[in-house]
Amino acid sequence: EPCCLLVGMNLNQFAKTGGGRVLGSSPAQDASVPFRRSKSAFTPLEQQVIQLKQQHEDALLAIECGYKYRFFGEDAEIAAKELNIFCHLDHNFMTCSVPTHRLFVHVRRLVSQGHKVGVVKQMETSAIKASGANKNALFTRQLSALYTKSTLVGEDVNPLCGLGEDDQGSNPPDSFLLCISESWDQKARQVTIGLVAVQPSTGDVLLDSFTDNHSRSELEGRILKINPVEILVPSDLSEHTQRLLHSIASTSTQADDRIQIQKKESAEFEFPSAMNTVTEFYCNSPDTGSRSLSSVASLESQVICCLGPLIQYLREFNLERVLLNDRYQQGRTHNATTLRNLEIFSNQTDGGLRGSLLWVLDHTRTAFGRRLLRRWVSQPLTDLRSISDRQDAVCEILQSDSAALAAIRSLLVHLPDLERGICSIYHTKCSTQEFYLICSSLSRLGLELKALIPAIQSQLSSSLLRTLLLDTPDLLSPVHHFLKVLNEKAAKAGDKKELFSDLSDFPALRERRAEIQSVLDEIRDHRKVVRTVLRTPALDYITVSGLEFLIEVKNSMSAIVPREWVKISSTKAVGRYHSPYLVERCRSLQQLREQLLLDCQRAWNDFLHQFGEHYHTMKRAISHLATMDCLFSLAEVAKQGDYCRPEMSESRCQIVIKDGRNPAIDLLLGEHNQYVPNHTDLQGEGRRTMIVTGPNMGGKSSYIRQVALVCVMAQMGCHVPATQASLGILDGIYTRMGASDNIYKGRSTFMEELTEASEIIARATERSLVIMDELGRGTSTHDGIAIAYATLEHFITEVKSLTLFVTHYPPLCELERKHPDHVANYHMAFLQRCFIPPTEELPIRFITFLYQLTEGAAGRSYGLNVARLANIPETILHTAAKKARELEDTVNTRR
Repeated sequence: EPCCLLVGMNLNQFAKTGGGRVLGSSPAQDASVPFRRSKSAFTPLEQQVIQLKQQHEDALLAIECGYKYRFFGEDAEIAAKELNIFCHLDHNFMTCSVPTHRLFVHVRRLVSQGHKVGVVKQMETSAIKASGANKNALFTRQLSALYTKSTLVGEDVNPLCGLGEDDQGSNPPDSFLLCISESWDQKARQVTIGLVAVQPSTGDVLLDSFTDNHSRSELEGRILKINPVEILVPSDLSEHTQRLLHSIASTSTQADDRIQIQKKESAEFEFPSAMNTVTEFYCNSPDTGSRSLSSVASLESQVICCLGPLIQYLREFNLERVLLNDRYQQGRTHNATTLRNLEIFSNQTDGGLRGSLLWVLDHTRTAFGRRLLRRWVSQPLTDLRSISDRQDAVCEILQSDSAALAAIRSLLVHLPDLERGICSIYHTKCSTQEFYLICSSLSRLGLELKALIPAIQSQLSSSLLRTLLLDTPDLLSPVHHFLKVLNEKAAKAGDKKELFSDLSDFPALRERRAEIQSVLDEIRDHRKVVRTVLRTPALDYITVSGLEFLIEVKNSMSAIVPREWVKISSTKAVGRYHSPYLVERCRSLQQLREQLLLDCQRAWNDFLHQFGEHYHTMKRAISHLATMDCLFSLAEVAKQGDYCRPEMSESRCQIVIKDGRNPAIDLLLGEHNQYVPNHTDLQGEGRRTMIVTGPNMGGKSSYIRQVALVCVMAQMGCHVPATQASLGILDGIYTRMGASDNIYKGRSTFMEELTEASEIIARATERSLVIMDELGRGTSTHDGIAIAYATLEHFITEVKSLTLFVTHYPPLCELERKHPDHVANYHMAFLQRCFIPPTEELPIRFITFLYQLTEGAAGRSYGLNVARLANIPETILHTAAKKARELEDTVNTRR
């Protein structure tokens, strides 16, 4: 061979073929020339790397080598490119490295770009290895952790956030892993979709099963609500679902914001295989308080088909215990179109939070409260008792002068993310610093809430508030014991050797420390021999540069130093030695100390497991605190001005709002009372349909959004922006607003309109609120009017839902005469001023918007006025005005 070096070795290829590429050869030559690299051509470390890569081909491996983590081969080239670091050839493989203390930064960056990263650590310490049978062999290395976007749990990748620090920069607010399965019912010609979403960092588990249409609108709504960072799907996923996922994953231009799609073997998603995995997992669970197999087995089959693959996937990361959660959440949510059109989570201008409903409502002070509020917004209540309990709690917070409530609110300030913290402990992946921070915070909360119990019992009447606050101290009581065992100084310093102040529960540590103390005593006793030999009665050991028990002798006295003593270091003035006895005892001491570190790590893991036995009760306590945070937030919203407590009814289907306002626009406009309030009166047994007309930019869309948002807020248990409101409990809010095509799905603007309308027709009931804004405008005028007319009449006579229908088509207003008991025409009021220039024969109309909902239909839409506001040239406006007059005359003549 011309050269024995291998360049840029692809470890995946090597793992499969057992060879590498010869320097100077081309890929074409490689294909025809047999691989000639024998195993002996690789260094011991490279051989170890190859073995590790064979076991984990799909991961970038960061391998611990001394004070660095190194990447090799193709992994190194990828890591160097993503991390913008130097990559070079070392022996047979390309390599790059990162310092150990910055591992978390680089792992998170690689994971954000969609890579799976494995961390390989040295499993041996130098002193113990030197005394073992393999002292001349390479350090043993094993994969200690795997990471993807949704599985960033553990001290290696999560630096500690202190009190009051916002961790959203390092931890995204949501990092859900979503698993999807589907089955096609040929007879019913519909697809049933199951999903399970889990957030390993917080322990949240969501599950659902539902039927969906070919556009997968229900699935899209759930994905937008869950906001996953990673999705598991079977390899034989249907084309419709693949298109949807690809469309969602491609919406972000930033790679680190994109959803990662992971395809798994379809066999794992089949019911028999999934059920076997689920049965084995829950039968063998040692956790107390975890979900029972019987309750899991009663879940829908499509949910089981998701749980099985999810368990197998999370086992790769040692995070499967999170699925033992005894409280799974499931339930209906807004569909995707409603989430977008009502700007529930983000505005439609730039996709940001400002201007959304969540932005209006979020005054939470904790990270776990913020996450819970997002769930409340996406999934309003449908049970009158639950709504009333929240309303009672919010009212008491608003009206009570109890000092206990003020004290509780102040307790929620500057808390770490307790939910993430206890989950990290549960996975036995947390640091001592994080454990102490979480444990001390929980203990403080428990003690201070316990001290407030008399005041809570005497001053608060809300059943929800009393339950949340009186139960929490008992749920947190186990944490006090764990805190007492710890040495605060050692915990904060990360010193596991001195971590436990009381070793009565740790006999192995006591024994190891006794052995160390025995060796130390022997070393100290050896000083008498050293003093005698050197004839220096006051001589003592010294420590230099971390080297202990050195015997320092002046060079002028070196003649009396025994020959068998080992010189460790020297200067111009002195020499430093170890006697043979000290060499042997120091070696034993170092071995015992390293063994103590291993014993301490085992004791620490056992300690975390003991805490993990209380995980479910701790999580319930933190859930109570999150609920309190959300209730305080809703009370803060009600203080924003003229918000009222709505009257809710299960028996009546109605929406009666007096002086209602759009909460987001009202807040954006500030405190100058610029927003014009409007009334709404929809009765299921009476006038249940409003046809809204009026000039462009007159406020129609803002008004109909306002009605929907008031209903959402009311069913969250929140006060609403109105002076009075009486509402029935809705089973859903369905919207069709705006005009946009869907090129990826191959649908035109009009097709998109009709698809959304079709889905609403199929799902809406007489207890739903239906909002349609300008249906039919994507086609010819006659076809558009015909479709809009027929659709609206269907909702009036067949669906009988509460309906707000915005249109520019005057013929639709005739439905009021046809169905006078159920339909009313309204328009957004305006003032019109006409001006006829001396040189023109047609008047120029100037419109002043009043934004006031008024009975009756508007005769015109005044589109030319909007064109003038948009600075369309006057010549075009003049021509348009002439043509508009001609068309009006033609229509009037035909009539």
